[in-house]
Amino acid sequence: MVHRVHLPLRVRPGSRGRSPLGRWLVFGALCAGLLPGGLWPRAARAEAAPRFELPVDCAGTACFVQNYFDHDPAGGWRDYRCGTLSYDGHTGTDIRVPSLLEMRRGVPVLAAAPGRVRAVRDGMPDVDVREVAPETVKGRGAGNSVAVTHAGGWETQYSHLLRGSVAVKPGETVRAGQRLGLMGLSGNTEFPHLEFSVRHEGRPVDPFVGPGEAVGCRLGDAPLWAPAALEALGYRETGLLVAGFAPDKPDARAAQEGRYAGAVLPRDSGALVFWVEVFGVQRGDREQLRLLAPDGSVLVDKRGSVPGHKARWFSFAGKPLRGGSWPVGTYRGEYRLTRTRDGREVSVLDLRRELEVR
Repeated sequence: MVHRVHLPLRVRPGSRGRSPLGRWLVFGALCAGLLPGGLWPRAARAEAAPRFELPVDCAGTACFVQNYFDHDPAGGWRDYRCGTLSYDGHTGTDIRVPSLLEMRRGVPVLAAAPGRVRAVRDGMPDVDVREVAPETVKGRGAGNSVAVTHAGGWETQYSHLLRGSVAVKPGETVRAGQRLGLMGLSGNTEFPHLEFSVRHEGRPVDPFVGPGEAVGCRLGDAPLWAPAALEALGYRETGLLVAGFAPDKPDARAAQEGRYAGAVLPRDSGALVFWVEVFGVQRGDREQLRLLAPDGSVLVDKRGSVPGHKARWFSFAGKPLRGGSWPVGTYRGEYRLTRTRDGREVSVLDLRRELEVR
C-alpha cells in the first residue's frame, strides 16, 4: 500500500518557496498529478482508507458472511472469489448468525473504525420481509441503521439492526469497537444479519477488494479489513446453518425459531424427520439425507440434486409412524452434499446428528 506522506518544507520569509529544493518539489508534485492546494486526486486519496475492524462481536456464537459485494455488472451476481454468494446489485457484506435464537440472545454491532455518526434510524420491527407487505419497508430497506463518516471521504453503514438497540446519536464521535446496536431482522431482509456497507465519496467499495475493481477471483491487493477481521471473515463457499429432528413435516421458519431444538422425541411421535438448512448451495449439487434406526438399519435414504444457486437451502427426509410406537434408542441423521469440481465429485458438507427416542 502507498501511504500518504506529508513532507515538511521550510521556506524562509520572503522567499515565497522559490528555493531550488522548493521548485523541485513543486515540479514533482505537478508531475505526480497533485491537485491545487496540495490535495491528492481521487485515486490517491482512496489509498488513505481506514482499516476496518470486525463490526460484530460474535463471542459465543458462529458468525460468517452470507452475501458479499456483487462484482457482476451484467445483471447476474458474482462475489470477489467469483463464487455465487451475493445477489444482483448487492453493495454490502452480510454477516449473519445461524438462526434467530442467536439473534435474540444479542449480537453486538460495533463501529469498525473511529468516526462521527451521521444518521441513525430505529423503531422498525424485526420481521422477515416475506411475511409483511412490501410497502412497509419501501424507502427504508436498510431497516434500523447507523451511518458513520470517517476521514478522507469514507463512510460505513450498519443496517438491519434490532429494534430499540441503536445506542448512538447523530453527531456523536465513536471509537473503533464501540457498540452501535445489536444484529437484527429489520428492513428488507429474510434472515438475522448485519449488512456492513462501505462508501468512498458516495461510491460503494468492497472491503475485501479495496479501491478499484475485483481482479483474478481473489482477495484484492489493498483490502480494507484489518488482519484479524479478515481472518475472522474467511471465505466459506458453503456451510451448515442449523440441523435437527422434528415429529412431523418441518417448517424452515420454525427451525430458525428453534422450535425443533430438542434432541429427544417421544415414542409415539407421528413421524421422525431429519432436516438441515445450509447456505451457498449451487446448481447441480447432489445431496443425500439418511435416517438410521438404533440397530443401524436405514429408515430413509433420500437423494437428489439442487435445482439452482441458493443462498439458503432447507431440506428434510423422514418416515411416518405406522401404528404402535418407535423403538427406544439413539437414531442418527446423516447429510452429505457433493459438488463436481474439475470433473471430480467432491464432498462439500458432511454431518451427523443424533436423536433420542424415549
